[in-house]
Amino acid sequence: MFVILGAAGKAGGATIEVLRSAGQPVRAVIRDGSQAAPLVAAGCEIAIADLRDASALARAFAGASAVQVICPPAPQAVDAKAEMESSISAIGLALCAARPPLVLAISDYGAELPDGTGITALFHALEARLRRLPGDLIFLRSAEHMQNWARVGALAAQTGRLQSLHHPLTKLFPTISAHDVGRIAGDLLLSHRTGGCSPRIVHAEGPRRYTPQDVASAMASLLGPDIAAAALEREKWDSVLTAAGLSESAVRLVTELYDAHNAGRIDVEAGVGEIRYGTTELIDALRPSLSALPVGN
Repeated sequence: MFVILGAAGKAGGATIEVLRSAGQPVRAVIRDGSQAAPLVAAGCEIAIADLRDASALARAFAGASAVQVICPPAPQAVDAKAEMESSISAIGLALCAARPPLVLAISDYGAELPDGTGITALFHALEARLRRLPGDLIFLRSAEHMQNWARVGALAAQTGRLQSLHHPLTKLFPTISAHDVGRIAGDLLLSHRTGGCSPRIVHAEGPRRYTPQDVASAMASLLGPDIAAAALEREKWDSVLTAAGLSESAVRLVTELYDAHNAGRIDVEAGVGEIRYGTTELIDALRPSLSALPVGN
């Protein structure tokens, strides 16, 4: 039995597609029963558990041959760091109780760095907690998800400007479709053999790297001809992120992360693990979300 945490998300859903296509049994762990219908239709067993409820998670993980875990940020939480730390603790306790032979954790580029990386430092904490488990480990370190750019698509269409926290605008950065992350995870789960190096570290990024200017060009192709990338001034980051709905604590985590990005600290860990490449181009990852927006603004 493969148990997938975050089964209703893009990455989790893609992992489930890979596993079910291979005829494997899947228990999909979700927070809300309203998310169950498509997973049941896909042939999944359903477990409902909050990420901070160690007892519920342990029940969901019971009897698993492998568990895939994810710990998403909580951008609206009053204390976003504490919220993620609470989830990491609960996931760790639940896995200690269930003792699955294999755990695959979806982590982050830069997770080898202990501090100074904002949100990514919390994935360092996740990896550190999971290293205490007795079974095999795979850390699938994902580049940032292409779909995240769709959140600013409407504003870019309205203003003709894509405000970027990546500086400079000509700098290539790694990114990947969330669906490709899930597909790579599914392949790793299916192909795993015990007795190898643990933890196994796999970096995942898209078929090529992009600049913020490339992102603006992709949006312009989908939404209209008048979108240009613009480097958002560092002193405006806090106010813009707050206006977008992030809590004060989440803003601190995001700004620290992009300071680390722009300093060149967030990348593949040199000489460690391997790199897997997704096949989805940025424009194709953005198309489903942006196709509903007005064109030609």
